[in-house]
Amino acid sequence: MAKYFDVHPDNPQARSIKQVVDIIRADGVIAYPTDSLFALGCRMGSKAGLDRIREIRHLDDRHHFTLMCRDFAQLGQFVQINNAAFRAVKSATPGPYTFILPATKEVPRRLLHPKKKTVGARIPDHVVAQAILAELGEPLVSTTLLLPGQDEPMTMGWEIKETLDHAVDAVIDSGEGGVEPTTVVDLSEGEPEVLRVGAGDPSRFSA
Repeated sequence: MAKYFDVHPDNPQARSIKQVVDIIRADGVIAYPTDSLFALGCRMGSKAGLDRIREIRHLDDRHHFTLMCRDFAQLGQFVQINNAAFRAVKSATPGPYTFILPATKEVPRRLLHPKKKTVGARIPDHVVAQAILAELGEPLVSTTLLLPGQDEPMTMGWEIKETLDHAVDAVIDSGEGGVEPTTVVDLSEGEPEVLRVGAGDPSRFSA
């Protein structure tokens, strides 16, 4: 059964956040809130966690996982950013944007797009997500919590707990989640290409 954490949205309880991070470090899978939808997350080096997330969402090896990063300095360790991409990412973060960028050697191969060697990266503007990342000290491998066959995302922690009780190790609830995924912008080829319009404003990436 998944552990259920009712976390204050503005002042997350340090004890709860530490318990969540202990679960992540033990190769656990969590469902947690972000500034867009709820997400599934695991430790970057956890093959077992990644396999479980693929299973929950029925994902193939072409799926772009996202590195949820605490800040720009951390993001820069895991993706290669030229000057144009730097400006685009810097101006839009933290916020509900996912950027597809060439990965550095710090990123495990199983997280990369098999042909392009790219990875998704983002910096969330969410107090609880940021608290988890600060305590963890490394990016959280994440993907949107949208289950196979679902048209609408789950927005309530208790609903996620009921549905995924035996599939995840922890559910973090800090109030109702969003209904729009992030806006996804591919910066790997130079010119920004908006791959998905979501919670963020895509017009800032048009020429």
